[in-house]
Amino acid sequence: MSEVVAWGDDGTPRSPRYDDSYRTESGGLAQARHVFLQACGLPAAWAGQRQWRILETGFGLGLNFLAAWQAWRDDPARPGLLHFAAVEAHPVAASDLLLVEPELAPLAAELAERWQGLTPGHHRFSFEEGRVLLTLCVGDAGAMLRELDFAADSVFLDGLEPLRNPAMWELGTLKAVARLCRPGTTLATWTVNGQVRRDLATCGFRVDKVAGLPPKRACLQGRYAPEWDVKGMRAATPLPPSQCVVIGAGLAGAAAAASLARRGWQVTVLDAAPAPAAGASALPAGLLAPHQSPDDNVLSRLSRAGVRITLQACAGLGNEDWQPTGVLEHRMDDARTLPAVEGLEVWSAEARTEQRAAARLSEDTAAWWHASAAWVRPGALVRHWLAQRGVSFRGGCPVHAIEQAGSGWRVCDADGVTLAEAPLVVVAAAHASGPLLAGRITTHPVRGQVSWALHDEAAAAALPSFPVNGHGHFLPRVPTADGLAWFSGSTYGRGDADTRPRAEDQVANRKRLGELLPGLLESLSPAFDEQRVRAWSGVRCTSVDRRPLVGELAPGLWVSTAMGSRGLTFAALCGELIAARLHGEPLPLEKKLAAALDVSRLSKPS
Repeated sequence: MSEVVAWGDDGTPRSPRYDDSYRTESGGLAQARHVFLQACGLPAAWAGQRQWRILETGFGLGLNFLAAWQAWRDDPARPGLLHFAAVEAHPVAASDLLLVEPELAPLAAELAERWQGLTPGHHRFSFEEGRVLLTLCVGDAGAMLRELDFAADSVFLDGLEPLRNPAMWELGTLKAVARLCRPGTTLATWTVNGQVRRDLATCGFRVDKVAGLPPKRACLQGRYAPEWDVKGMRAATPLPPSQCVVIGAGLAGAAAAASLARRGWQVTVLDAAPAPAAGASALPAGLLAPHQSPDDNVLSRLSRAGVRITLQACAGLGNEDWQPTGVLEHRMDDARTLPAVEGLEVWSAEARTEQRAAARLSEDTAAWWHASAAWVRPGALVRHWLAQRGVSFRGGCPVHAIEQAGSGWRVCDADGVTLAEAPLVVVAAAHASGPLLAGRITTHPVRGQVSWALHDEAAAAALPSFPVNGHGHFLPRVPTADGLAWFSGSTYGRGDADTRPRAEDQVANRKRLGELLPGLLESLSPAFDEQRVRAWSGVRCTSVDRRPLVGELAPGLWVSTAMGSRGLTFAALCGELIAARLHGEPLPLEKKLAAALDVSRLSKPS
C-alpha cells in the first residue's frame, strides 16, 4: 500500500489520498494486468520469443511481478525465459507479499519464502527451474538503474509517487530508464501527469493515454522511438543460441553449461577424465557460506550474491547431498564487529550463547553465525547441472588446443584431431585454462588436503549439528556409504599441484582442528591416534587477486575459472554472468561488482 496523488483534468496533482485498491486485494490484479501487462502488449508481444526482459521502477508488494509470472505460466506461447528486474528502495516484509488475490497466492508464497537478506544491491531469485528470474535492486532508483546493464523489452514505470518518492520524478531517473531500452521497448505507467509525459518524450518515448478500468483513472502507454541517433543503441534481439563447447566438467564448467542450456544452447562438455567432477570438484563435501568482513568489502558482497544463487540450485539435490545447516564462524582473536548493513542479520549475525556452547566454545569467544549457509557435495551439484536438458558430457577427451575456425572455434587433442567445433567455447579447466588460452590469463595451483573419519558413538554425541569455519573448517554428520562422517581441513599449498596424500598434512589439519574447536579435540583425537582418519587431496586454481576470472577473451571465446576454495560460492554466479552478457540480460549483481570478476582486469592481449 502506498500514498498516491489524485490528479486534476489538467494533469496537475491535487490533494494526496491513501489508495490501496491498486496494490492489494481490491482489484489489484486486474489493474496490474490492465495498466502494465496489456498496455505493454503482453502476453501477445512475447509469444514465441526466446526470452523477455521486463524492467520495473518500483517493486512495492510485487504485484506486477506476480501478475507477469502468472501470465507467463498461463501462456502456451510463453518465452523460454522471463527476466524481471525491479528497483525498490525499501523492500516490504515477506508477510506483506502475501497480500494478493487467491489466484496469485501460491506464487506469492514461493516468493515470500526466499524474501530475506535484502542488503543494499542486487539480488537474484530463480523460479520455474531457472526459467523465471527476478533481479531485485535494493537502493535509490537512480543509483540502482545505473548499476543495471541490459536491454529491456518492456518497462513498468511504477513508484511515481511525488510525495513519497520525488527522486523517481527526476528527468535524470527517466533518462536512466531510457538507457536500458532498445528501439521498440514498450512502456506503461498508471500516471498521466503532464510533466511525466513531457519528460518521457524528451527521453525518446512516444506516449499515449489509455482509458482506465472503472473507477480508476487513465494510464499511459509508450514506445521507445527516439528521433535522433543514440550512441551505443542496443540491438533489438540477443545472440541466438546454437552450439557451444565447454572445456572442463567441474563446478565452473557444469554451471556455465547449465546456464547456457537454459537459454537454448546445445552444450557439449569435454573433460580429460572419464567422469565429471574428477578434479577439485571431487571433494567429498564442501562448505557453502558467505564471506563477511567488518567493512563489508567487495568479496563479502560478491559472496552473498553467489551463495544466494547456489543455495537455490541446491534445492534440486537430495538431502544426502546437501543440508542448509547454517555455519558458525570462529573469529579466533578477531573481535571486530559486524558492519551496520541493513538486512545483513539474515546473512551474518553475532553468534548466540547456545550456538557457541554447541561448538564447545566459551561464551566470550568471538564468533559470527551465518544462517544462509550449507554443506554440499560438489560432485552431486556438478551432476545435477550436467543433467540439464541440452547438455551432453564427453569424458576421456583431453583438450590440447583451441583454434579459430572461420567465425567459430575448433577444439583439438594433442594429435591435432578435432574434438568439437562451435561458435562459442567456454574454458573452465581450472589451472589448465592458462595453457589452453595461450597464456592470456595467469592462474596458480593451490593444493589442499582434507582429513575425515567415520563417527564413533562417543565422539558423535559431542559434535555440533552445524559446520564451523574460521581458521579451517569442520563439517559434522555428513552421510557417506559407510555411515556418518566428519571432515576437517583444508591445507593451502600455494604453487603445489601434487595430489598425493601427505602425513604431514594430516598433522597440520589436526593442529588446525584443535585451534578451531579446542573443546572438541579430545573427542576427535582418538581417530587420529588410531589412524582411522582418512585423507582426500585436490588442487584448486586461483588468480593473483584470489577472485574468479570470468568473461570474453575474444569473440566467442569465454573463460570461467580461478574459483579457488570458493567454487561452490562462485561457479553458478559466473555461469549466469556469461549467459547474461551473451544475451543482453540483467546481470545477477551490480555492474561494478561484475567488473570485479571480469577477466579483462587481469588478462593479457592475444
